[in-house]
Amino acid sequence: MKIEDQINRILHINETPKRIISLVPSQTELLCDLGLQSSLVGVTKFCVHPHHIKKEVVIVGGTKQIHIDKIRGLRPDIILCNKEENTKDIVVACQSICNVHVSDIYNTNDSLELIKAYGAIFDSKETASQITDTIKEELVAFEDFIRDKPILKTAYFIWRAPWMVAANNTFVNYLLELNKFENVFEDKTRYPEVDLKEESQKREIDLVLLSSEPFPFKDLHKNEVQEYFTNATIKLVDGEMFSWYGSRLAKAFQYFKSLRLNLQNIQA
Repeated sequence: MKIEDQINRILHINETPKRIISLVPSQTELLCDLGLQSSLVGVTKFCVHPHHIKKEVVIVGGTKQIHIDKIRGLRPDIILCNKEENTKDIVVACQSICNVHVSDIYNTNDSLELIKAYGAIFDSKETASQITDTIKEELVAFEDFIRDKPILKTAYFIWRAPWMVAANNTFVNYLLELNKFENVFEDKTRYPEVDLKEESQKREIDLVLLSSEPFPFKDLHKNEVQEYFTNATIKLVDGEMFSWYGSRLAKAFQYFKSLRLNLQNIQA
């Protein structure tokens, strides 16, 4: 079987891979939802879903730093990476061991394509189809729900000290648009550092979202941000719902609906 990954690399797969290493938390969750947990031989320390996975599967490092000798010793048939989560050096190092599939996700179509590809690679087409059908149904229902909701000028923070936001050319930005949260940092790219004082003086913001990951924002940080964006509503949000692009999307749109209902007192 010849498979093209999402950065246009061609993989030649002679038989269904039985020993899988996942270097991406959201893809680990997807594999388990595809019924492939028993084939997982290695994951990262950030693979927290399902919650028991790190107790049952060997941890081979993080997403940016890996133990290549440990990976080699696990004799994987395939290693799953992501262009944003993992470095080019990691992909090159893993290619010396076995096939490496690299995902690159910017929207729901990319996500559905990845799930379909995993279904083909791992002989799980039926389950993959069930997951993609659910995501499509949830998306259609959410688009109908959000249609008459006001657009809110929004900032989505992912880190503190330095303060960093999700800007354009990211999956987070795509989901913000779906939610009719107009990203005030769409004029910037990827995950830039920003100065709160400077930005508060030049940007009109209705809503500030503080993500639960990668920085674990808490209630105490809401007050810190409120000092600068005095007229904005500050909200803690589940970062996994805004950045995990695998089977988590099947749950994300119900979360977005609840979030918007909790914000309906804000007028754009």
